[in-house]
Amino acid sequence: MNSVPRDVQAARLLGALDAGNSSTRLQAALAAGTRADPAFAGALVARCAVEPDFFVRDMLTWALTRLPPEITVPKLLAELRSERAQARSQALHTLSKIGAPETWPAITTALLHDADDEVARSAWRAAVVLVPPGERKGLAVELAARLGRGDRTVQLSLSRALAALGDVAEPVLRPGLASADPAVRAHARATQRLLHDPDAGFDLAVDEADRIVALGPERAGGTAC
Repeated sequence: MNSVPRDVQAARLLGALDAGNSSTRLQAALAAGTRADPAFAGALVARCAVEPDFFVRDMLTWALTRLPPEITVPKLLAELRSERAQARSQALHTLSKIGAPETWPAITTALLHDADDEVARSAWRAAVVLVPPGERKGLAVELAARLGRGDRTVQLSLSRALAALGDVAEPVLRPGLASADPAVRAHARATQRLLHDPDAGFDLAVDEADRIVALGPERAGGTAC
């Protein structure tokens, strides 16, 4: 039988979340999730904001999903107002994993349009998980306003979010397909291709869209949708 008092064990575990070795931090996050002590919630949320290792962050999120939502959700919502981009991004990611419908109003337009790409991507993913049926069209409009943003990783995240919204997505692509900005037109066309063929490779869809935008649909052999 372990003779170490529970509070000492807890202190050691929480201290390990700040260890210099990422494997130690990973094991600490795993232990926190396994133990599922609500007293750990604050420390886990705080660590999410600064943890540099992806796998540790993912384990921290898992540990938080093991705790009662009435304890974790208010702390995560507070993080959405943080000046630290990673705090906002990880809080959004964790909220999407918890999936509490009442957190939808916290996915604000400001977060969907956040200047930090990782925050915006997390907001898009959380939004499509949490959005009520009656708000799907409005969300699609907000997402389509970001067509052409970022590199291919960012663009793929946006296209996947739009595709996840189903039949409300295609109509909101029309302004992008007619945009004067070739980057927006190419992204809109690649997203349209993804909607019609979810198995299509996004890079190939972007390359084809770039070619059509550059040549014009007639010169590209009438391949425009």
